[in-house]
Amino acid sequence: MTRTNPSSATASPAASSAPDPPAPGGLCAIHQPNLFPRLTTLAKLFAADTWIVLDDVQFTRRDYQHRTRLATLGAQQAPTSRWMAIPTHLPQGRQTIIRDALIADPDLARRRTMAMLRQYYGASPHWPALAQSLEPVAASFGSGRTAIVAETSARTLLSLLGWKGQIFRSSDLTVRPGRSQRLADLAATVDARSYLCGTGGMKYLDSAPFAAQGLAVIPFLTPPDGIWGSGRQVSALWALATLGPTALAGRLRAVATAQTGTGAGRLSTFLCTSPVPLCQP
Repeated sequence: MTRTNPSSATASPAASSAPDPPAPGGLCAIHQPNLFPRLTTLAKLFAADTWIVLDDVQFTRRDYQHRTRLATLGAQQAPTSRWMAIPTHLPQGRQTIIRDALIADPDLARRRTMAMLRQYYGASPHWPALAQSLEPVAASFGSGRTAIVAETSARTLLSLLGWKGQIFRSSDLTVRPGRSQRLADLAATVDARSYLCGTGGMKYLDSAPFAAQGLAVIPFLTPPDGIWGSGRQVSALWALATLGPTALAGRLRAVATAQTGTGAGRLSTFLCTSPVPLCQP
């Protein structure tokens, strides 16, 4: 299988030395490559030991694979936001999978993207560190692939926050068909012990394929207020530029601990009362 290390995606201080990969048996998150992911998505990836980039499913124009919302710097609730998108061509039309989506004009897209990021967050005291970490994102436009830029943007933010996990791509792994079966196989292939599932996935997830492979399913939730109030709508760049890498990393660690450690009792309740019960009788 192919593993990518987040430290190779950024020149930020947090990635100055390659972290040791976690031992098998950790927490696994499976998520499509999102362009500068939303805070809730970034929090889920940060809480995991392994992120499997789901790059071989159908590209969706109304999703976040090629676009994100940028919120105005400094506002407590991030009240105003604007879409930033990478113009993307789908060679196979609606059937195009994520990894095959092409950037319509890579050089123009790169210049516009970097200029918009500077416009929104250049006044932040944390901009120098953020700008340095964004250099690999700018370089990734040369690939001509929207998915590469999106993945690099997430890897960059994770590295800047000091994440010490490992990354695989689903297109490099062999799994069985079926939505839940596929996810369970992916998690098992990287020797995970638990799968972190977002609130969207909880609506359809079937626990049986996970139970069959001895995998626990942990619903991942974030607080409803504070910086999390707009966390499902806007890019995590807003929180990063407003709080700085150190402060934001601390908040992400607190949420990760609550979801995967000290929050075990609350998680057990959620598992048994969710729309698709995931606890065992």
